[in-house]
Amino acid sequence: MAVELITVAVDDADLRLDRWFKRRYPGLGHGKLEKLLRTGQVRVDGKRMKAGDRLEPGQVVRVPPLGDTSEESRPRPEKKRAPRFTPEDEAMIRDCVIHRDKDVIVLNKPPGLATQGGTNTFLHVDALLDALKFDSEERPRLVHRLDKDTSGVLLLGRTANAAAALAKAFKSREARKVYWALVMGVPDPRAGTIKAPIAKMEYAGSEKMEVNVEEGQSAITDFRTVDNAGRRVAWVHFEPRTGRTHQLRVHAAYLGTPIVGDGKYGGAEAHLHGEGISRKLHLHARAIILPHPAGGTLRIIAPLPEHMARSFEFFDFDESEERDPFARPAG
Repeated sequence: MAVELITVAVDDADLRLDRWFKRRYPGLGHGKLEKLLRTGQVRVDGKRMKAGDRLEPGQVVRVPPLGDTSEESRPRPEKKRAPRFTPEDEAMIRDCVIHRDKDVIVLNKPPGLATQGGTNTFLHVDALLDALKFDSEERPRLVHRLDKDTSGVLLLGRTANAAAALAKAFKSREARKVYWALVMGVPDPRAGTIKAPIAKMEYAGSEKMEVNVEEGQSAITDFRTVDNAGRRVAWVHFEPRTGRTHQLRVHAAYLGTPIVGDGKYGGAEAHLHGEGISRKLHLHARAIILPHPAGGTLRIIAPLPEHMARSFEFFDFDESEERDPFARPAG
């Protein structure tokens, strides 16, 4: 095995180095990791680190060959499947490309495709990155994530430097992300800013994010209602200022208007019955604007997934009503 240089993703911000390794290499024992750190085989941006040191987006972790422990140290779900993916899967992920240049690839990720692997998740974007090399010898790198059931704009850096620049743009909040959602009911007020801290809570062995003023981390979301179908359903523009797990889903439910199809945070009331509306999550990463690693500005807009396009048509919502998705929500 060769040395790996892995760029820290935005969603791994402030994660302890030992926990980062636990996520990626669950079979690597703590004692083995400590030895790799002591001998300088594991480094971050070329510097020696301790197990408890915190990571920042855009940093590059040097992972040495893991020797005899390499098999047990790979993420467990990856060991169970062979082959990793099919030619049809390769074609599918290439069909998701909506922008490509020498530094950046942008995907319009379909709903239902995970960004990275996990328990019983064998097919995901990370596993398919070799199919996105195109004319490069390097494998592109993820710089942020989308939930499995959320569709839309997903950025990849084609080089380590490009990935680091993109990740730093996310960390510094230079990147603006716009999401479109259909929600149950109509937000009141129709536009504004949600400031509601979010914490991860455990219930009977399962995890769920929720608003928690005492224990939660700061979470801020701008929102604006673009259109509505009576009092039943509204089309809402969300722009997160922070990047907490499931932030938009939690904040939408906190407003009393859960996202259509979000049974996890909206329960049975998040589904429209007898309407022919898909039960899939109606949340789409519509657009992103941020500095391009080579200079200038990268501005990307992703078409709606099929199930949301059908719902827009059903409720007579016209995408052209929001001609500029980067117009700041009022509130």
